[in-house]
Amino acid sequence: MNAILIIGHAPLAHALRQCALHVFPDCGPSVAAIDVQPNLSPDETLATARIAMEQLTHSPQVKGVLVLTDIFGATPSNVAQRLVDGARSRLVTGVNLPMVLRSVSYRHEPLDALVARAVTGGTQGVMQVSTSAPQNQNNRRKDDQDKYDHQQ
Repeated sequence: MNAILIIGHAPLAHALRQCALHVFPDCGPSVAAIDVQPNLSPDETLATARIAMEQLTHSPQVKGVLVLTDIFGATPSNVAQRLVDGARSRLVTGVNLPMVLRSVSYRHEPLDALVARAVTGGTQGVMQVSTSAPQNQNNRRKDDQDKYDHQQ
């Protein structure tokens, strides 16, 4: 099994972890979150991230760690780049809830496969939704004269 570490600008990381726990209540021990505070230096955040990484990998069942961050080039991503080793841990930026849920769902797969699942989940979770789709329309009243007129 792989563990997941979410590093993001406060309060995003903990909010995403809470959402994951809402959907997968049993994932708590394998998902950790670090909220990057504006008043802490990157070195302080890195120290916290190293502790979280050690706690996640303490279990012999954990084969690797997928680190998810919010924005490439920002402090969470820069800290994570210094944290991951490329062998037992990987980094994916641009985290969103679909990515987290996909990652939790497939955390038992090999780390390389988990990275691919995370990226796919994140990108497939972003889409434009039409506001005129039939499923978003109010039901017509029985006395509506145009009951056979459909917008599709």
